[in-house]
Amino acid sequence: MELSIPLFDGLSLRTDPMGRATGYPTARLQKGLLLADGENDLAEEGVGFGVPILKRGAVTVFPGAVELTAQHSNSLWEVTATYQMNLVERLAKPGGARVRSDTLHAAKNALAALHRHSRLLRGPLSATSVALRRAFGWVTTYERTRCWATLAVVHTIRGELGTIDVTVDTNGLPRDDVTEIVLMNEQGARSFDRYRDSSGADLRGVQIGTWDRVAADKASFVCDAHSVAFTLGQMDGARLNRGRELIGSRLAWSGFGYCLPPVCGRFGYGLTVERLT
Repeated sequence: MELSIPLFDGLSLRTDPMGRATGYPTARLQKGLLLADGENDLAEEGVGFGVPILKRGAVTVFPGAVELTAQHSNSLWEVTATYQMNLVERLAKPGGARVRSDTLHAAKNALAALHRHSRLLRGPLSATSVALRRAFGWVTTYERTRCWATLAVVHTIRGELGTIDVTVDTNGLPRDDVTEIVLMNEQGARSFDRYRDSSGADLRGVQIGTWDRVAADKASFVCDAHSVAFTLGQMDGARLNRGRELIGSRLAWSGFGYCLPPVCGRFGYGLTVERLT
């Protein structure tokens, strides 16, 4: 099912459960609510609003399939996205053959975790990653694994207000396998290249960081080119992180993640899209 949900002033939310032909490796992932301004796609490589990922130690499990149901009355929509968590990131050789080295993939995952958690090492680690990919011709691919969980995410959208309430129930997760749940809220890095929050922070481009904790009560990503922002806030029981990555044709996302323990049960939050004046 493909949906187009009007908001206001030409803005809309779209779904594409079959994956968009964006040219990015993450086109293989199932996306959430993607923001558009008229015919202008503002999502780029971002996964959209309200998309779960699972952490199993250093391994990240992504959604590879989704079933959508929707009902609406005027500008009030309720969309339920039921995700199958069954993709993992791998390296592939030129031509698409998977690099079959568990040791290499374990090292890659460990270095990716270090990249997220150590601001000082991000520059050298990114440069090393780019150099190795060029030297060996490695590309990112996503490989289907067994379905680790099925997660239903409910979005209640009030189009004329630009508000999205997101709820997920994690009670069915395998507790022994999952170490963390992250609910991602991403759009495009080229579009949303500015971060602001209620503490007065105003960052642009690389100043934003790859994956850093948000301390302010409310935080926003801003697209100055289209005068659009999306905003969310702190929620009890979750750690709120922000991030932005723009690397050639491989990564182009800006957004937030709510990081939850695997025993959180039912979790919900609100998000607002606004047109700036």
